[in-house]
Amino acid sequence: MSTPAFVPGLELARRFYTEAVGPLLAEAAPGLPHSAARIGPGSEVLGYDTPRSADHEWGPRLQLFLRPEDASRHADRIRHALAERLPKTFHGYPTNFAPTGEARDIRVMRASDGPVHHRVEITDVPSWFTDTLGFDPTSALTPADWLRTPTQRLAEVTAGAVFHDGLHTLAPARTALRWYPRDLWRYVLACQWQRIAHEEAFVGRCGEVGDELGSAVVAARLTRHLMRLCLLMDRRYPPYGKWLGSAFTRTTAGARLTPVLTAALAATDRHERERHLTTVYETAAGLHNRLGLTDPLDPTTRPYHSRPFRVLRADRFAQALMAHVTDPAIGELPLPEPADTGPGIP
Repeated sequence: MSTPAFVPGLELARRFYTEAVGPLLAEAAPGLPHSAARIGPGSEVLGYDTPRSADHEWGPRLQLFLRPEDASRHADRIRHALAERLPKTFHGYPTNFAPTGEARDIRVMRASDGPVHHRVEITDVPSWFTDTLGFDPTSALTPADWLRTPTQRLAEVTAGAVFHDGLHTLAPARTALRWYPRDLWRYVLACQWQRIAHEEAFVGRCGEVGDELGSAVVAARLTRHLMRLCLLMDRRYPPYGKWLGSAFTRTTAGARLTPVLTAALAATDRHERERHLTTVYETAAGLHNRLGLTDPLDPTTRPYHSRPFRVLRADRFAQALMAHVTDPAIGELPLPEPADTGPGIP
């Protein structure tokens, strides 16, 4: 079978629902209220898929949401009807997903002559979100719900696309998770600034004692912290490492700062490394001041106490953000401790 022209996964899912799944559902369960979407794990949900993505868990797939009582009554019948009646291929892509042989149930598109093992997930909205996040966003959210959920997961459930929301519950659930409440946003940003504060002087100090490798490692960690900070200031959930750089380039400062951070990582001595990071610190400080979450702060770098290392003193930003938190429960939350200083496996 020839390889079809690549279609971004979200567009493929939209067509799959409109042209195949939706019509079959209307025949198998006429008038059944439902919603349809492609959300959750998968590179296509965040818009980063390429032809390489087709090697596992990519293809004609989506979620079909029913009311809880309808899911318990009709899901198995609909799942079976789709297995029997879906086309064997859709726009050139197999609708059957076969095991790859890995330990987990990882599957890949593979042609089949019999009923297809499709990737149309049939569930209900509260169950899907509880399984994915550990809580139901259609109920009241707590600070713990937000803070214990990785930003990758929050990105996955708020990105993607909804093709039909006949239940009128899926879109509101996603809207509730669109971004942190204002005080929690302040706290999350404060944590990120504090992580930078812990290590911003170490790029120079490591280099001063001749440890350029250590200086480079610290610079790399600071680069990651700064990229995540810019995403958070841009009201974007930072994805995990594979897509962090791709997401960063789409931020307000991404085009300007990507070459600067790249130069910092490529630098071979601590002075050059520090010079590039200083540019990023001051740019990030300016972005912070435009958010209006605190009073404006001095965005310029300065020596680290009496030592000749240029730093922003990022803790100033963490403290200012926490000072503007009005919710006592959030205001009492601790900021991160320095990395590598607590108990753990040596």
